[in-house]
Amino acid sequence: MNKVIRNEYLPNEVSPPGDTLRELLGERGISQADLSARMGRPQKTISEIANGKAAITPETALELELVLGVAAEFWVARERDYRTHLAKARQERRLRSDVAWARRFPVRQMVEFGWIPAAEDVAGRVKILLEFFGVASTKQWKLKNESYRVAYRKSATFAPEEYALSAWLRAGIATGERLAVKPYKRDAFLRTLTEARGMTTSPPSEFQPKLTSLCAESGVAVAFVPELPRSRAAGATMWLGPSRALIQLSFRYKTDDHFWFTFFHEAAHVLLHKKDAIFLETEERSGEEDEEAANRWAADFLIPRRYNRDLSSGAQYYSKKFIQDFAETVGIAPGIVVGRLQHDELLPHTHCNDLKRKFRWSAGGDKQR
Repeated sequence: MNKVIRNEYLPNEVSPPGDTLRELLGERGISQADLSARMGRPQKTISEIANGKAAITPETALELELVLGVAAEFWVARERDYRTHLAKARQERRLRSDVAWARRFPVRQMVEFGWIPAAEDVAGRVKILLEFFGVASTKQWKLKNESYRVAYRKSATFAPEEYALSAWLRAGIATGERLAVKPYKRDAFLRTLTEARGMTTSPPSEFQPKLTSLCAESGVAVAFVPELPRSRAAGATMWLGPSRALIQLSFRYKTDDHFWFTFFHEAAHVLLHKKDAIFLETEERSGEEDEEAANRWAADFLIPRRYNRDLSSGAQYYSKKFIQDFAETVGIAPGIVVGRLQHDELLPHTHCNDLKRKFRWSAGGDKQR
């Protein structure tokens, strides 16, 4: 049975053009030896073409047109279709041999998020994943993934979540590449971050498009990508080129204090660190110098050091009113203040969590309160 894929007719079987040549010679009573003499080609060459062992080149097609009166375009198209059929058959076998590789990915969730289409069969699933990653084979995927591993900071617990994490990162890269982003300007990005700090009191439906637009104007693509099972990544930072940075966010922890600290932590990597590294925010932290520097920068940017004394003045008892008044004075969301106090062990992790704003992914992929 024949099948149609992507509006392209693909017969299940394609005979070699030599079959057509033999039929034509038989109909006209022309022997291969006679054709060899007419074309000035060795009889061995004609035999190999007739038996599908040698290809019909454009030069041969032109000669067949002169000798047999059949258009060169016909022979060229016949040869192309046949060779393409053979190549697709070889590819099909390779794809089927890589089914185990494809099974390592959380395909169901990737389909639900709209990253990839559903596959009709196992070979189709492998092909769709290769297209998603933009590579020709699983070997190329492994080589690309290995280059990412080298760029990762040691704090990333990469191996156990390798496939899910790889897919999550690829989704962010694809988003970052599609965004219209101006060349990176450090001063412009700093101004954007100052404005972003004021967005912490807004719901995601307001701050997400504005944050994405402002960062793009200063050369930073911001990609909101839902977390995949076992990827365990809250954020990532990398450079997609010399003048385009990418900040990828997952809303993994689902509260405003974690989200905004992650964003400003990743922004610090853009501002402070090398462009040849990939910084990954996972559950594991090693205390590396770059990570600690990003933590300090984010903490000080959200709550400037000049407010530290005012913040510690409530050490005896942090009421919700104190936290809300302090947050209003500093110009940030109360949940961020709660998170800071809990991190500094000035407030129990069980207290004042109702001041944190919770985020979730909606069915359409947008973030909502």
